[in-house]
Amino acid sequence: MNDERIWDVVIVGGGIVGAATLYKLQTRFPRFRILLLEKERALADHQTGNNSGVIHSGIYYKPGSYKARNCVEGRRELVAFARQHGVKHDICGKLIVATHEEELPRLEKIFTTGQANGIEDMRKVSAAEIREIEPYCTGIAGVRVGCTGIIDFRGATNKMAELALAQQPESRVALQEEFLGIDSNGPIAQVRSSKSTYRARFAIFCGGLQSDRLARADGAVVRERIVGFRGDYYELSAQGRHKVKHLIYPVPDPRFPFLGVHFTRMTDGSIECGPNAVFTFKREGYGKLDFDLNDTVDALTYGGTWKLFLRNMGYGINEYRRAFSKRLFLRTLQRLIPSLTMEDIEPGRAGVRAMLLGTDGNMVDDFRIERRGNRIHVLNAPSPAATAALAIGSQITAMATEEWSLEQA
Repeated sequence: MNDERIWDVVIVGGGIVGAATLYKLQTRFPRFRILLLEKERALADHQTGNNSGVIHSGIYYKPGSYKARNCVEGRRELVAFARQHGVKHDICGKLIVATHEEELPRLEKIFTTGQANGIEDMRKVSAAEIREIEPYCTGIAGVRVGCTGIIDFRGATNKMAELALAQQPESRVALQEEFLGIDSNGPIAQVRSSKSTYRARFAIFCGGLQSDRLARADGAVVRERIVGFRGDYYELSAQGRHKVKHLIYPVPDPRFPFLGVHFTRMTDGSIECGPNAVFTFKREGYGKLDFDLNDTVDALTYGGTWKLFLRNMGYGINEYRRAFSKRLFLRTLQRLIPSLTMEDIEPGRAGVRAMLLGTDGNMVDDFRIERRGNRIHVLNAPSPAATAALAIGSQITAMATEEWSLEQA
């Protein structure tokens, strides 16, 4: 079926970045007819809806980077948005805890980075203060970041889409409709989906785990490749839940691109522990044994994947061992809360993180958004993209306004 209307903008991808882009673009141009395509039954069904639910402060990211600027600006805007529109959230604060002397220089660097990024409500804490804040947590020093919080990211995503559609009744969110390709025909592009073909003046791709493939389907040359890493969570059981009050993080190891296993109080009152980080054989696979042939071949025929594996062989093996051993996972958790027992934790859910991996085996660290003609591609938006989504949506809207001369469109 062909849709003969001409849409002003088609957005591909219904995670929080896609929804925030819809919201920001519709607010800036209320007369525009905008279509958002999402292949799943609901918005926020992959990275957005399966992450840790943390509103990140921006304390870890290189000063001046897109991550740092967008996270800090996006966090403040997200919290204001949640308050204004009744999205469930709590600015509960978090502790970053050092448990060994060798971690103290890294903890100091994190604090200095936070200062450079303008993080508010941040202070160093002693071992005694750690105990006052989190009585069951053991550490020798820490940093308390009061502006960190938790949020219902699915709820935030749906609210952004709802508010956008309320501004323009002719705009639409199309669920269970997979993007298949795009063809140019002069100034009007033909966007092909699993249900229809749409005519559009502009297109924006916010594909998350599929972002590299969407770009290549648009004819873009992308040397890097998305490689997925599954993160498994445990939950504190009813008997163990009292041992964590807020959010507790370790000092991250700079040799590895993840923040380490941590404790997160969710908006429903549960306490999650995790995640680990293991290579996944299916980009959108949340089970330990999930497998997709195309995804596996795509990752394992890419030289960058093997360079990453060889560089982090010991770390990767340990992560896989923990993925299948509750006892090993518990030992990691006990570094921060020594009194945890096997009975205090029970298996939880899992999420998958999209990491844009360079040919040299290094992960592309910063957000990456590129324009190609009358299309914009969000090629790399790992954590803290959910926190930064409204700022990213503003950046995309500004880029589109400037590059596409939307004021005159």
